[in-house]
Amino acid sequence: MKRDRFVSSAAVALAGTMFLNTQVAAQILRIGEMNTQQIRALDLAKTVVLIPGGILEEHGPYLPSYADGYADDAYTRELAKAIVARPGWTVVVFPQIPLGNDPANTIGRKTVFPGSYPVRMATLRAIYMDLATELGDQGVRWIFLVHNHGAPNNHKALNQASDYFHDVYGGTMVHLFGLKPVFMCCGSKEKVLSAKQLAEEGFSVHAGADEQSQLLFLRPEFVPENYRSAPSLTGANFADLVRMAKGEGWPGYFGAPRLATAALGALEFTRSSENLNTMALQILDGLDFRKVPRFVDEMDPLNVLGETAELKHEKVIEQRELDWLKRNKIE
Repeated sequence: MKRDRFVSSAAVALAGTMFLNTQVAAQILRIGEMNTQQIRALDLAKTVVLIPGGILEEHGPYLPSYADGYADDAYTRELAKAIVARPGWTVVVFPQIPLGNDPANTIGRKTVFPGSYPVRMATLRAIYMDLATELGDQGVRWIFLVHNHGAPNNHKALNQASDYFHDVYGGTMVHLFGLKPVFMCCGSKEKVLSAKQLAEEGFSVHAGADEQSQLLFLRPEFVPENYRSAPSLTGANFADLVRMAKGEGWPGYFGAPRLATAALGALEFTRSSENLNTMALQILDGLDFRKVPRFVDEMDPLNVLGETAELKHEKVIEQRELDWLKRNKIE
């Protein structure tokens, strides 16, 4: 008799969970699957458009080039669920945009590197400004960009597109990872790695133990087993990273990928995702995101110098393209 009651209660609980999950799924829509009538029916005052990004960028021999994109996709899924947990809110998710600016290989002034396929900063900004225009003209009020690539010019392009939407349409478009409290979270390595391991990891901004761990947690099928024997490239500051990245045969990463664990990745992703969600919900509640410090405004000056060199290179590319168009009388 007790067993019968237990089974009955468990069935009711399961049915309730399935109902809630169905409700949540119904409030998370994908723009590519919607028709005109469905789009027109949206309550735009309580609809958030999420645009996940991600750069195709070399991550050395132990991670896929779209490592950022896989992470951004996961962050977007969790953010969507957090938003629609609020009664009456709907999320519309755009197809992921696999474009970004200034991959890590430019730290060593290497403008060509297998696995990196960036677009110019001006191109990236124009893409997001164009989307902002189309969404703004259709009355959208809330847009969150989810793009965790850390290069300064990438941040600037997304910040500027967001400011354009705010100034022209009066709505809210935020590059969430561009906000310093979001981008600088969460320091999980210090909670998991020993002092000796932290010293080995050193100052790392790309494809080290933390990023390796994140992919081990999110998409382990893309991580080869030989990462466990990866030589460590330990630097103390950004100048050390520039020196290493300029070297012949630089493999495309910094730090100590061999120290990565799925447990560290799970901790870092969970804490970072919760922090991202909290910021987004605060913005929906009226927080003025323009008063929140932006990460790019406080970058290491050496990194800024590298960005200047990259912009000069992009001007050369732009002129080459314009010259071809002119020769072929294409306007």
